[in-house]
Amino acid sequence: MKLIKIMLSVIALLAVGTGCANKNDVNNNADNNIKVAEQRNNEESLDEENRILYENCINLNIGDSCNSLGYAYSKGQGVKQDYSKANIYYEKACNLNDGNGCFNLGIFYAKGKGVNQDYKKANTYYEKACNLNYGGGCHNLGYSYDSGIGVKQDYKKANTYYEKACNLNYGTGCNNLGVSYEQGSGVKQDYKKANTYYEKACNLNNGSGCENLGISYDKGEGVKQDYSKAKSYYEKSCNLDNGGGCLNVGFLYFKGLGLRQDMSVAVSYFEKGCNLKNKTACNNLGILYENGQGVRQNRTTAKEYYGKACDLGNQKGCDAYRILNEHGY
Repeated sequence: MKLIKIMLSVIALLAVGTGCANKNDVNNNADNNIKVAEQRNNEESLDEENRILYENCINLNIGDSCNSLGYAYSKGQGVKQDYSKANIYYEKACNLNDGNGCFNLGIFYAKGKGVNQDYKKANTYYEKACNLNYGGGCHNLGYSYDSGIGVKQDYKKANTYYEKACNLNYGTGCNNLGVSYEQGSGVKQDYKKANTYYEKACNLNNGSGCENLGISYDKGEGVKQDYSKAKSYYEKSCNLDNGGGCLNVGFLYFKGLGLRQDMSVAVSYFEKGCNLKNKTACNNLGILYENGQGVRQNRTTAKEYYGKACDLGNQKGCDAYRILNEHGY
């Protein structure tokens, strides 16, 4: 089964794009907020780096600096963490047509960080970011239409935004467009097209794209079955810290598919997958420790991994944990 589509929630630091959309709606509010922020900043000492960002943002109206200052407040880098201040600077960055600032402001409205949670406002800022050619905004707006978050669900619109994100070399957009073609969501089902988008996502170092392309070669979906190629894409996915890729490399070694069976190597990949919070990898480790496959049998350790799997939402892990617990482990 291929990976589900995910909304990007990483706050990016780099700036992108020029242009204008919905600017006049929020300018007055942003200016008032900036005056409040200025008063607060005068009352606290900023380190040299953040002071330079502050001067560039307030005095020179450099959107990238406003966004970076917002990022510093959101993470507590050189300043006391303050989501409200972060939003003030993201808002100014967005009004200065910094697509990254619009995107980050959208994320904060979606998560309710420093503001009341408001998916419609989040989508407004994603749309402006997208209009400023920031791929993350296009992707997240696509995901909103895909999932019906703050808007009426519309797969065709979702795919339009995923496609723009992909054309802007935003790997998650390419991967999700691939998922749409594989599942036939808003488009005619087409495994070959799906793999084309997975490949582009993978080339853009999107771990999910690499994993999904590996699954296609593993299962022979839209391509000739090839375990060697599957392993190659799984390994790249794993190296990009995608837990599913690690899980699948481990499974190839566990089963000896296209390579020599090696339980100890399978264990090492399952361990990395589990550390990356892949619930199935954690459950598989529990099985191997319980049965003594590739490792010395240790039911106490098995119980620990089953517990991790359970905490991550794997019901089989919960059941196995309960059974071992009942037997005194």
